[in-house]
Amino acid sequence: MERALYLVRLLHGRRLTGMSSGLMSGENKKRAWIGPVIAPFKEVLRELLLASLTVNILALVTPIFTMQVYDRVIGHNSMDTLIGLTMGVLLVIVFDYILRISRGRIMQTVALKLDVEVGEKLFDKFMLIPLKHLESKQTSYWQQLFRDVDTIRNTLSGATALLLVDLPFLLIFLTVIFIIGKPLVLVFVALVAIFSFLAWYSGRALNESGGKEVAVVAGRDALLAELIAGRSIIKATGLDRALRPQWEARQAKAIEHSIKRGAVSDGFVVIGSELTQLGSVAMTGLGAMFIIDHDLSMGALVACNMLSGRLLGPIAQVVGAWRSYTGFMQAVDRLSVVFELPEERKHSTVALPRPKGDLAVEGVMYSFDHNQAPVLSVERLAFRPGGVSAILGRNGSGKTTLLKVLMGLYHPDKGRVTLDGADIAQFSRPELSHWMGYVPQECVLFNSTIRDNIALGAPGCTDEQVLAAAEAAGVHHTVVDMPNGYGSQIGEAGSRLSAGQRQRIAIARALVGNPAVLLLDEPSSSLDRQAEEDLKNTLLHLAQDRTVLVVTHSPVLLPSCRDIVVLEKGQVAAAGPASEILPRLMGTPTPRPVTQSPTNSSGTPA
Repeated sequence: MERALYLVRLLHGRRLTGMSSGLMSGENKKRAWIGPVIAPFKEVLRELLLASLTVNILALVTPIFTMQVYDRVIGHNSMDTLIGLTMGVLLVIVFDYILRISRGRIMQTVALKLDVEVGEKLFDKFMLIPLKHLESKQTSYWQQLFRDVDTIRNTLSGATALLLVDLPFLLIFLTVIFIIGKPLVLVFVALVAIFSFLAWYSGRALNESGGKEVAVVAGRDALLAELIAGRSIIKATGLDRALRPQWEARQAKAIEHSIKRGAVSDGFVVIGSELTQLGSVAMTGLGAMFIIDHDLSMGALVACNMLSGRLLGPIAQVVGAWRSYTGFMQAVDRLSVVFELPEERKHSTVALPRPKGDLAVEGVMYSFDHNQAPVLSVERLAFRPGGVSAILGRNGSGKTTLLKVLMGLYHPDKGRVTLDGADIAQFSRPELSHWMGYVPQECVLFNSTIRDNIALGAPGCTDEQVLAAAEAAGVHHTVVDMPNGYGSQIGEAGSRLSAGQRQRIAIARALVGNPAVLLLDEPSSSLDRQAEEDLKNTLLHLAQDRTVLVVTHSPVLLPSCRDIVVLEKGQVAAAGPASEILPRLMGTPTPRPVTQSPTNSSGTPA
């Protein structure tokens, strides 16, 4: 019953304390986040407890009515007493109905508020988690967390919560049984002890089997997420024949563990049901013996039988409710792990106006794992506005990683990145995103209108700003030719648009906030020659008053670049004006990493 008591205390909004020292255990400290979430509902929960107390007291009326009918009405042929008792019971039933409806509405209110509170808390936390941690888990893991919010809401506001709220009031029934059927009290005490042990033991068994099932289902869901994300490629290339065995294996494993967990759960439920029947037989048999000895009345035995259902029923339900409760505890534990993850800076430490765009890297080292060698090691680089700078390198040389370090998405293990001489580590993520526009290699658009997708780059922007960004990105003329213009639906992930159109809309989204720095990762990978020429002209125009940094190997874009940086195995192999670097690249193999020397503001050796 320890876990059940834990949940009851949560419903009261209390913090758990140790039994002797008064200090919270390490496990409960991790779960402490849920206490402040529930604390504001303390008044509502008091109303719930008061309603539950009244409902349980009213539940005594029917057994007592039955006892009085057997012992007084039938024995004395008193019709007036029967009519009076019946009318009183009917009034109590009506009042009980009203109370139960009110209690249900209270639970609905709690459910709504909990859903909002926990959902917003998780969403805010998710947005503050550094990208490195977000990328370390599969998509299905993060999706499961938001399903965990539903699990917590349903548990704290559903039948399981009402069951646990009613548990403390079972003492009322035990007290009444002691008053009207004292000889049978020992039977009930023994049954309560047996059921309590069964509930505790079933909780341990279900927690173990449920944990294994969750792990297996998570693996199946991860594969399912990949199948859905790559459905176009799977359909086009016929990969379903190769992926089907993987899906069948994981699905079979999930079903196997589900059956095992179900068998364990059903086994304990059946045991609880059989114990209830044995308890009823034992109580009836012993009661009959006490009646024969004149130690108990017939009405008292019937009333105790009725009260036994109210007493043992909830305890027996606890055995069956462990599945829901186990899922609740696992959901709380998963969310606890997430809520303990480090966060990005919420507020900037200094106020900085729109920067000019001077971007510099100073002694930066970065690795995905502290136990592995750095994937990026740059002593000195600098980029300034007034021209396009290009980053070149083989696959895996660290180009995209460098962009993410420059944007502050990856925090370097050593060194710093500065914007107009200020360390970007002191600025919040929203402020950096406002100053630095980013266009990834795989453009992510959302199933909405073109206007909405562009406006996402600067929430609250005006139509004039959207039009200006679209014109700067060179997509305005394409959009206005569409039947619905900027109100055109683009489909899931922009499926109704061409690759070039998606690229231009992504650029417009990056420009709508008028950033001082624009970073693009392989922006021409999906464009034809004419589209590349248009993109070149667009970038040259944008670079007049901002810093434009592009990862590319395009023979169309490179000649128009002012500066070029070549990466090799995460180090700078060459850096300088394009007029010097390009001939060397065309005439010789990819240069080896060289000892880096400080560069001036243009990125060339000082």
